[in-house]
Amino acid sequence: MNGHGVWMAAIVVAGIALVMAWNAEAGEEQTEEPPRMQANVPVRAITSGPEAHWFAYYDKHQFDPTNRYVLGNQVTFEARSPRPDDVIVLGMVDIEDGDTWIPFAETTAWCWQQGCMLQWLPGSDTEVIYNVRTENGYASVIHDVFSGEKRTLPHPIYTVSGDGRFAVSLNFSRVGETRPGYGYNGFPDPNEDVLYPEDDGIYFIDIATGESRLIISLADIVEIEPDDTMDKGKHWFNHLLFNQDGTRFIFLHRWHREGSRSWYTRGFTANPDGSDIFMFGRHRMVSHFIWRDPKHILAWSAEPEGNFFHLYEDQTDNVEAVGAGVLLRDGHCTYSPDAQWILTDTYPDSERMQNLMLYRPSDGELVDLGRFYQERPENNEWRCDLHPSWSRDGRYICIDSKHSGQRQMYLLDVSEIILAGDTE
Repeated sequence: MNGHGVWMAAIVVAGIALVMAWNAEAGEEQTEEPPRMQANVPVRAITSGPEAHWFAYYDKHQFDPTNRYVLGNQVTFEARSPRPDDVIVLGMVDIEDGDTWIPFAETTAWCWQQGCMLQWLPGSDTEVIYNVRTENGYASVIHDVFSGEKRTLPHPIYTVSGDGRFAVSLNFSRVGETRPGYGYNGFPDPNEDVLYPEDDGIYFIDIATGESRLIISLADIVEIEPDDTMDKGKHWFNHLLFNQDGTRFIFLHRWHREGSRSWYTRGFTANPDGSDIFMFGRHRMVSHFIWRDPKHILAWSAEPEGNFFHLYEDQTDNVEAVGAGVLLRDGHCTYSPDAQWILTDTYPDSERMQNLMLYRPSDGELVDLGRFYQERPENNEWRCDLHPSWSRDGRYICIDSKHSGQRQMYLLDVSEIILAGDTE
């Protein structure tokens, strides 16, 4: 057995032994139950207790350009919603020096599913950007994690252009009310009782000057192909993401169904100034998405043939299903740095296992990377999705997982798959 096989056998055996130990301590019969983690590639925890650690959303730079430092958040509790005064510590793991945790900041502007938008600032080797709470509202900080130098922008950010020159953002208070777990708590939404306000929506932010302006209002978006459901629910924007060259960004338009907390969704793209708005999801269901390249969007969505991952060509009617019959469930999807592989996960299945996989569109190859257990949380807002993210060189994947009973960050080595070009 080679080193890879020895490592994986040890992982599986350790998982079984852990479950048996729990049973023995509880006075139960010692039976061989499935491990809480079943990994098919080398994997290791890069954070540990007593605090919990996680990175949150999957569509941002978690690894620095050298692939040495991996960003994360640290928190002292898990089973409740954040309060306005709850502090998380921001830090990075040095995976080349014993997985050392290096704290560098704190913030009280955060949520379970998307953290504080912590990410390496595109175009910089040493700076990160993240959201903070001030006396007057939410803001963002650009922070050099090595020199300690920082500056504050007077508006929070959601997604940053690939060159780091500008960002777009939204009203985190409104998202916090309409979709708990994705916005922030503490400051009221001034348009709380307005279904689709004219003076709130998506904002453009100049990173150099901090200046911001409203570019697309919720009232604007409702005027695009309106239907009879739109005056019966509250509207909000969510999930903004720039393409690779900063020429377009995606956003989701959502509104509550009448008398329900569930929602309808449409997908749109636009220029950074809010012009040339284009709808790419017309059937009221668009979920997780990613840019494959500056002109193509992969999204789990509804089209006439069903709910699948679909590849859309921006500003055209061209759309095709991807992985139909193979990728059967919605997941947090990203492309490998060379765009040859799709990485995605699933929500817990009937056994409460979250599945992680790679799919190669060129030949339909599917590689199961592992399964990770998560107990059902008392409130779904507090769940721990895997939210897998790539290293810049494609050798590693980092996930958040609660299979140990506490959310921590794990590093998976997929170099043998990615660099070999096949799975033999």
